[in-house]
Amino acid sequence: MSWQNQLKGDSLSWVLESDSPGVRYLALRDLLEYAPEDPEFLAARKAAHNEGPIPRILNEMEEPGFWAKPGPGYNPKYRSSVWSIILLAQLGASFQEDERIERACAYLLEQALAPGGQFTASGAPSGTADCLQGNLCWTFLELGYDDPRLEMAFEWMARTVTGEGLAPNSDRQAPIRFYASQCGPTFACGSNNKLPCAWGGVKVMLAFSKLPKVQRTPLIERAIEHGVEFLLSVDPAEADYPTGWTDKPSRNWWKFGFPVFYVTDLLQNVEALIALGYGRDPRLANAMDVIREKQDGQGRWSLDYNYIGKTWVDFGEKRQPNKWVTLRALRVLKMEAEFANA
Repeated sequence: MSWQNQLKGDSLSWVLESDSPGVRYLALRDLLEYAPEDPEFLAARKAAHNEGPIPRILNEMEEPGFWAKPGPGYNPKYRSSVWSIILLAQLGASFQEDERIERACAYLLEQALAPGGQFTASGAPSGTADCLQGNLCWTFLELGYDDPRLEMAFEWMARTVTGEGLAPNSDRQAPIRFYASQCGPTFACGSNNKLPCAWGGVKVMLAFSKLPKVQRTPLIERAIEHGVEFLLSVDPAEADYPTGWTDKPSRNWWKFGFPVFYVTDLLQNVEALIALGYGRDPRLANAMDVIREKQDGQGRWSLDYNYIGKTWVDFGEKRQPNKWVTLRALRVLKMEAEFANA
C-alpha cells in the first residue's frame, strides 16, 4: 500500500508549495527522495538557506559560533547554542550552503562535550542527561559533522542505557559513574524522580538510529536492543511509561509539535522505533492508528505543541494545520509503509 493512500487529502502537494521553501526542501529530500545532485533539489536547498528560518537563526549567531552567550550553550532556553543547533538540524541546514553551520558545530562540541563523552549543560560531566545526549548526538550526525570525539559520546550514551562499566552515582570516587541527573541505566533520570524517562529514551534511540550500522559496536547494539525493549514494554499509543511526579502520562505525548526539543511526542517515538527496524512490529499498530486519526479532512496535521516567542523563529499558530508538523507525520507514514511493502 502506498503511504499516500493513508491520507485524507493531498497534503503532499501542500508541503511542496513554494511559499514555504524550508518545508519544500525537506519534502523533496525525505518524501520524494530527490537525488542530492538534482537541479530542482539543489535550487530548493539554496532557497531554504536564503529565506525562512535557517538564515534567520544563523544571522543571530555570534562570530565565534555561539548564540546568546558563550559556553556550553544550554541556557538561556531556547535561544542558546544547544537549541539553535538542534533546530537547525531539524530544518535540514547544510554545510554546503553556509559555512557558519560548521563553525557552530565546532564551537559547541568544544564547549559542551566533556572528556568522558558526556554532553553537558554545565561544562562538568555531571551536567549530562539522556535527552541532551541523545538530542546532540542525533544533531551532529544529522548535520553531517564528522569528529572522532563523537565516538566517545555514543560510547558513553550506550553505557548509560545498559549500565555496563558505570558505578552508581553514589560512588563519587569511581572514575566512570552515573550522576544525579543521569542516575541509572534504562534512562533513569533525576528529573523523573529517578525513574526511567521515556522522553530521554526516545532521544537516545533516535540518535542510535542515525548511526550507520557499520559504526555500531556490540555495546551499542546491546543498548539499542535494551532501549527498544523499554519503549515497547508498553503500548506507545498509551504512553504508560514511568512518571515520577504523577500517576498519569504527560498529555504532551499526543500533542504533535515543531520544533521538538526535550519534550517528546508519540510521533517521534514511532519515528525512532521504525528507523531502528521495527516498522513491522505489531506493537506499533495502535500508535500508527493514532497518527493517522489526527489528520484533518485534507490530510494535514495541526501544531499542538509550540515554542512561540521562545525561539528565534515561530512556526505557526497553535491548533492550526501546520506544514512542519504535517511533514513530520508524512515522514513516519512513508517509513512505515516502506516496511509493510518490503
